[in-house]
Amino acid sequence: MCGRYAAGRGPEDLVELFGIEKWEPGETLAPDWNVAPTKEVHVVLDRPVKDAADRRPVRQLRVLKWGLVPSWAKSPEGAARMINARSETLAEKPSFKRPFAQRRCIIPADGYYEWVTAHDERELEVEGKRKRARKQPYFVLPADGSVLAMAGIYEFWRDRTLPDEHPMAWWVTCSVITTEAETGPLAVAPAEGPGSLSEIHPRMPLMLTPDTWDPWLDPARTDPEELRHLLAPPPGGLMRAYPVSTAVSNVRNNGAELLTELAAPEEATLF
Repeated sequence: MCGRYAAGRGPEDLVELFGIEKWEPGETLAPDWNVAPTKEVHVVLDRPVKDAADRRPVRQLRVLKWGLVPSWAKSPEGAARMINARSETLAEKPSFKRPFAQRRCIIPADGYYEWVTAHDERELEVEGKRKRARKQPYFVLPADGSVLAMAGIYEFWRDRTLPDEHPMAWWVTCSVITTEAETGPLAVAPAEGPGSLSEIHPRMPLMLTPDTWDPWLDPARTDPEELRHLLAPPPGGLMRAYPVSTAVSNVRNNGAELLTELAAPEEATLF
């Protein structure tokens, strides 16, 4: 699962890293250390430029809303429930199979947050205690400090209640693709706490390594069977994880300090 992530790199860094040919500086976003569902996010995609004579795909840095709205949806109300798409069922799910075949993107991040309930607190929940345990957040990122290139899909939705010239007549939204979390050891594990990604959460974003960026973004590739091999998880042992402050659990908190590594998980409490 990916329900929150950090995007601290500026657009200039992303332009150089991904070989962006087209972007609008006036439309780019400031660094966001607590990206939550329904927020606007940066994505990388290959697509012909609208109204251009040359119809070749152009690599673009675009601003989309996180939470996919299917083209056939009557309203965008369910977008917050479609922030993730499971890699195992992409080609079958009505909401995802068309964008999987035709509209794939990369959602760049510094890393993502995931929450773990401490063992003792989980036992209290199992025993039927009515208080909810506070979960310890971890920040998961590439061990070498490189960008986390999350595989994504995007879609267009037309708001039929608005005229064509209205700036909100068209929505462009996206989802992060997830896969089973790695069971092998982390490249760098915390001194106290989980030793693998699967011990944090059973799902993880599908990370694309640089050798897969071009084929993933290529809109000429539309056969789902030929695309399945691109959904293979990356090699193991590329990620690290460390505990961070529970301040990240409140979406109103936003700043680079949220990524500060704690020496140990915060003491588990109930609230």
